[in-house]
Amino acid sequence: MTSAPLTNHDRAADPRPTLVTGATGFVGAAVARALARQGFALRIMHRAGSGLANLTGLPGDRVIGDLTDPASLARAVAGCRYVFHVAADYRLFVPDPDAMRRINIDGTISLLRAAQAAGVERVVYTSSVAALGLTPDGIPADEATPNAAADHVGPYKQSKYEAEIAVKSLATEGLDVVIVNPSTPIGPGDIKPTPTGRMVLDAARGHMPAYVETGMNIVHVDDVADGHILALWHGKTGESYILGGENLMLSDIVRRITRLAGRAPPRIKLPIAPLMPIATLMEAWARLSGTEPLMTRDMLTMARKLMFFSSAKAIAALGYAPRPVEAAMRDALTDFCRRGKLASLAFDPAPVTVS
Repeated sequence: MTSAPLTNHDRAADPRPTLVTGATGFVGAAVARALARQGFALRIMHRAGSGLANLTGLPGDRVIGDLTDPASLARAVAGCRYVFHVAADYRLFVPDPDAMRRINIDGTISLLRAAQAAGVERVVYTSSVAALGLTPDGIPADEATPNAAADHVGPYKQSKYEAEIAVKSLATEGLDVVIVNPSTPIGPGDIKPTPTGRMVLDAARGHMPAYVETGMNIVHVDDVADGHILALWHGKTGESYILGGENLMLSDIVRRITRLAGRAPPRIKLPIAPLMPIATLMEAWARLSGTEPLMTRDMLTMARKLMFFSSAKAIAALGYAPRPVEAAMRDALTDFCRRGKLASLAFDPAPVTVS
C-alpha cells in the first residue's frame, strides 16, 4: 500500500511527531531542517553521548535512543506518524566490522519493527548508493543495475547492502517503507566532517598534493534532504530511489574546489597498485594508535571503479530536482569558512542558512 500525498492543512491538523534518527550527523541534520521548514512536528532521537551542535536551532522534542537498544527504540517511535531513519555508522576504516553491522543492519531492523508495532504510517529509510550495483564500463548505474554481495568492498558497503535487503523484506511483510539512496553529499553542516567533507576541506586548504583518480556522483546535501520528503509523499512502498547530482572524475571535483578556494590544483596522479603496501601499513598503525588512517586498502580498491549513478527514477517519480554541483561546493566551502575551518575563499559567498 502507498500512502496518499497529504496537504499542509492535513499535516497541521495532525500533531503527531515525525521521528528523525541521525540528526546529529550531516545528512540527518539536513533532513530535520528540511522537515522543520515544511512545518513537521519533530522528534529527534540521539545517543546519550552524541555531540548536539547540528541540532542547534531545530525545534521539536529530543529523545535518547540507541540502535543497539530495542527498548529505547520503542520509546522513540511511540506516538509518531512518520519515521525518517537516517542514522548509520559511516566509516571507511572499521577495526570492528561487527559493531558496524549491529548498528547498520540489526539496529535498522529493530527500529523498523518498532515503528511497525507502534502504528507508524510510513518510514523513509536512508540507504546509500553504496548498497547498489555498478556497471563495468562506467555508464551510470541505477536502481535496477545487477547487484550481488560479492560486489561490495568493505564493511560499510556490505552492511548497507544487507540492510537494504532486510528493509525490502520488511516491506513485503506489510511495513510501509520507502528507500532512498543518496550518492555523495556535500554542503553546509558537515561539522565532523565526513570522509567526503575532509576531502573537500583538504583540497581547499591546499593539503592535497596528489590524488588517486576515480569517479563519483556529487550532490548538494539539501537536495538529498528534499528528496527524502518527496519520497515520503510520492515514493512507492518497498521501492528505492537514487538521490544524486552530477557524475564527475575526482580530478575535476578537486580542480573546481581549488579554483573556488583560490588554490592551485594537485597535478600528481598516483597509481593504485604501489599504494597498497602503504595503505596496509597505515591500517596497522591506525589499529595500534586508535587513529584513523589517511588511506586504506578498501579505499584504493573502490577507487578502481567509477561510482557513477543516475537519478532519473527519482526525477520522474518523485519530482526530484538536484541543483548544479558547483552550488554544493560553494555552500560547503562557505560553511567551512564560517566555522573557522577554512581561512578564506576566492569568491564572494552568498549567505548559507544553517545552524
